[in-house]
Amino acid sequence: MALYVQKFGGTSVGTTERIEAIAEKVFGFRKAGHDIVVVVSAMSGETNRLIGLASNITDEPGQREMDVLLSTGEQVTIALLSMALQKLGCEARSYTGSQVRILTDRAHTKARIQHIDEQHVREDLNAGRVVVVAGFQGVNDLGDITTLGRGGSDTTAVALAAALKADECQIYTDVDGVYTTDPRVVDSARRLNHITFEEMLEMASLGSKVLQIRAVEFAGKYNVPLRVLSSFQEGEGTLITMEDDSTMEQPVVSGIAFNRDEAKLTISGVPDTPGSALRILKPISDANIEVDMIVQNVGEDDRTAFTFTVLRHDFKRAGDVLRSVAAELGAREVIGNEKIAKVSIVGVGMRSHAGVATKMFEALSNEGINIQMISTSEIKISVVIDEKYLELAVRALHSAFELDKPLVEVEARRNGLMPAASS
Repeated sequence: MALYVQKFGGTSVGTTERIEAIAEKVFGFRKAGHDIVVVVSAMSGETNRLIGLASNITDEPGQREMDVLLSTGEQVTIALLSMALQKLGCEARSYTGSQVRILTDRAHTKARIQHIDEQHVREDLNAGRVVVVAGFQGVNDLGDITTLGRGGSDTTAVALAAALKADECQIYTDVDGVYTTDPRVVDSARRLNHITFEEMLEMASLGSKVLQIRAVEFAGKYNVPLRVLSSFQEGEGTLITMEDDSTMEQPVVSGIAFNRDEAKLTISGVPDTPGSALRILKPISDANIEVDMIVQNVGEDDRTAFTFTVLRHDFKRAGDVLRSVAAELGAREVIGNEKIAKVSIVGVGMRSHAGVATKMFEALSNEGINIQMISTSEIKISVVIDEKYLELAVRALHSAFELDKPLVEVEARRNGLMPAASS
């Protein structure tokens, strides 16, 4: 039978009743003969409660002590889930990250996993036990507890699956899979049966909150099959694997991602000389501000306008840095806009299909939506637009690329086996 690593997030284990329901689900897999490792998050709201306790003590808690504090949330969950499994007659044993020995670097509150000693886990699996592991945490070479950052339980699950060479890593959430876009914006959004690591990584980086980016990166690096499932309803979910052109037809576009958390800054009248871009962006980087999209235009007077986007919460700080840069460079002005959004189409099928950008721009033009910036990669096209047109743009693109239709139907129509869809 199979070895599964199953991860349940905070909502899935938010109450003792839900923990008992998860125990029933896990025990069902065990009774079917599968080996099961369960990774759990803290109960919903617990991490925020612990952060609140720390803030009552001090405005600047030490990172080492914060890791000690925050790691206790998952410790509660692993004990309760193990108790619930034992109550059902299922042998189970709980482990903290340090007990498993999930070895990380020394970066407190944002540690990265370096090695996992899976010996104890394997011994328990061989003895027929379900192993319940605390997500989000590990231990460094000094013996200090470390945490992996928000959403780190996904990374824990994928790393364990890689170390154990599990058949599949199953991420249980409050949604039943990965959708072509957010169903709250497009009613006809369709659950994807399959998506590649590349596509999922792009969608996660572009605003999709289904999976943590680091977990997808880890899964892709070690080729760990990932499946996103619902904790609250049965279904096949969405399988995330390597691309395999020999066994599956890929749609041109698999999904529409978007991000409202965007702001734009422009510094104009910059002397168009070598090194200007560096002199603009280095102070931004030194301030630990991430830059996303960049556009540079050259004017007739040998001066340039340089535009880039940042996360909205970095807008004011980036603006302050940029105004100092403008004074040093002798630039004319700095202007900004917080009322923008980024919309992206994602799909590995773009590699073999021409005219994708044209179709995207046509769909937006037909709705009277102006494009302010464009960024492309091999499997992604992103545009910056006025925030007020965001949902209209997503709906228009979802329709233009027929993402509400089953892939079989789209392929049949593309190959002339079905009449074109009526408008």
